[in-house]
Amino acid sequence: MRESKVIAPDLLDWYDRHARTLPWRVPPGGPPADPYRIWLSEVMLQQTTVAAVKAYFLRFTALWPTVQALAGADDAAVMAEWAGLGYYARARNLLACARAVTAMGGFPDTRAGLQALPGIGAYTSAAIAAIAFGRPETVVDGNVERVVSRLFAVETPLPRAKPELVALADTLTPQARPGDYAQAMMDLGATICTPRSPACVICPLQVVCDARAQGIAAELPRKTPKPAKPLRQGTVWLARQGEAVLLEHRPPQGLLGGVLAFPSAGWDGRDLPPPGPADWRDLGAVRHVFTHFTLDLTVLLGDLTGNPTRGELTPLRQIDREALPGLMRKVWDMAQPALRG
Repeated sequence: MRESKVIAPDLLDWYDRHARTLPWRVPPGGPPADPYRIWLSEVMLQQTTVAAVKAYFLRFTALWPTVQALAGADDAAVMAEWAGLGYYARARNLLACARAVTAMGGFPDTRAGLQALPGIGAYTSAAIAAIAFGRPETVVDGNVERVVSRLFAVETPLPRAKPELVALADTLTPQARPGDYAQAMMDLGATICTPRSPACVICPLQVVCDARAQGIAAELPRKTPKPAKPLRQGTVWLARQGEAVLLEHRPPQGLLGGVLAFPSAGWDGRDLPPPGPADWRDLGAVRHVFTHFTLDLTVLLGDLTGNPTRGELTPLRQIDREALPGLMRKVWDMAQPALRG
């Protein structure tokens, strides 16, 4: 049986003085946070860094300042603004959730109600319930896993340790100021209890940290070695006709679902022919790393000699690089010298 710990008073005192200023937050001890802004930020932050999300969040909330505004947005406009954040199923779920919330008149204020919405899982529902509605829910992200694994010197490697870490985190969650507490734990992990070289000497929880006492803080959490990612290969076609290039919207489901892209095949379960007749020239390949595999995508450029079989010809001057997903930005950048020639 592990010894229980009480950390909330010291942690909240530290948070009151050192909380990060983030565009979706209210100051420590401030009024309740807007559930729309908390939900939007948490969805954006999945698999993405705070630094990368800030600009996207500010653009989204300028364009769609309320959940009702987002619910009424054009799908293509939202997907274009999302381009570059990756994990495009999040954007599709974002729209579905916004429309569901608008239809019911607002966000549910409980974890169970929130988790019933499209795209909201256990972590996100707990975060919204705690931060926006003051519910004493236990919020566990990667930062919190790291803090808890060190506080209790949990040697079990991740991901096998996750249930144990969630259970331990639950013993720490206070009834008072649960939203500030949840954000304090995230900030502690992001700024002091960092993956490498944790700053234990200035940590507000150093006295009760078992890993620090044992001299193993930097070694935790332990992780099961990940298997090597498989390598996939595919082809992307830059089909040119005069001063225009062929673009298409990808299928709504699956990898890069619903986004604007150059026609491609062979890497995503689709075995498709070229999008039209042309004398294709090999420009080389781009490499892109997805969550579960690495992709080498051969880039072929050709001038169409007939009508395209799919997609739409778009004038080169109208193509917005920033509206393309990261993979297609790499293709676009590689092809620039040839397109100008």
